[in-house]
Amino acid sequence: MEPYEHGMLDVGDGNQVYWETVGDPGGKPAVFLHGGPGAPSQGARKALGPGFRLVVLHQRGCGRSTPHASDPAADMSVNTTEHLIADLEKLREHLGVEKWLVYAGSWGTTLAVAYAQRHPGRVSEMVLIAVTLASERELDWLYGGVSRFFPEAWARFSAHVGDAPDVVRAYSDLMESPDRQVREQAAAEWCRWEDAVLSLEDFGQPDVFSGRPDDDVIALVRIITHYYARKGFVGDLLGGAGKLAGIPAALVHGRRDLSCPADTAYALARAWPDAELTIVDDSGHKGSPAFREAIEAAVRRFSP
Repeated sequence: MEPYEHGMLDVGDGNQVYWETVGDPGGKPAVFLHGGPGAPSQGARKALGPGFRLVVLHQRGCGRSTPHASDPAADMSVNTTEHLIADLEKLREHLGVEKWLVYAGSWGTTLAVAYAQRHPGRVSEMVLIAVTLASERELDWLYGGVSRFFPEAWARFSAHVGDAPDVVRAYSDLMESPDRQVREQAAAEWCRWEDAVLSLEDFGQPDVFSGRPDDDVIALVRIITHYYARKGFVGDLLGGAGKLAGIPAALVHGRRDLSCPADTAYALARAWPDAELTIVDDSGHKGSPAFREAIEAAVRRFSP
């Protein structure tokens, strides 16, 4: 699944977004929205099977896009969900795509739903994996409520920012430090917490967030904290589910996902008549063999 086309798209504000296309050049258009925010997936190229023209992009500030958020000079004020939605539209127009299937995972599902609510006529179908809408309720859980399961990990995570009342904002402030060592230490502690939340899962690698190259870790955490300190730069996406009417969708979620509890996916599916939700009992955020089978079934449903 090597790309047959790739490039850097000038999206303004001094940003260049990396994109590539894989699969069938004459196939059904689709776009992959990665998670994080700030975590491009190498597995994106294999997300869809034959018959698709799959577009993969690296969202602002991460992966091969420039400027890289690991550089403290990169201006984060021009890295918001509104900017990412505009980038998607510029890329769609650049590639001459009329409508595309939107495939997304984790944070990518937030971006996908926000994009589809803004541009429903440009979305043919959606496949959403590990659904989150970056609501205040969800973020309060991930960076607070779930600490009841991991009190010692939370104590360390919180102590690094002096037990600040808004832990996410405090980490975001550290990630803006001109001192690289400060940013590295904050990024390491952030990743340690994220991995703790996923540590009870039976499948997948033990450390999902840790172990990336230093610059990628710094960019990832800087982008995550920038977004989540500001509630993902989104409003009530669940309340806007009516805007998705007429867009067929398959939602796949793990029942054991402590980072993104299944009630959000359930609520979204109930508010969206054209969405079908599959909850996989043995899976968490990192998936499982049964989870992969559910995703494959979802993709087959929309295959050309």
